[in-house]
Amino acid sequence: MSDMLKVIEVLAESDKSWEDAASNAVTRAAKSVHGIKSIYIKDSEAKVENNKITKYRITAKISFTLD
Repeated sequence: MSDMLKVIEVLAESDKSWEDAASNAVTRAAKSVHGIKSIYIKDSEAKVENNKITKYRITAKISFTLD
């Protein structure tokens, strides 16, 4: 029997980069779920203040195995 996966959608942000925001999403999700298999970045955006990016934000789907 193959593994069954569940997908959750999460929002995450970082002061550094979109990659760091993705890492933050996985780290935070891992506190509540286990067996994370992948992350799909659905959308990305940035907050700008004084012509500089101040926050990198992502909307992502994280898949994990069900027990």
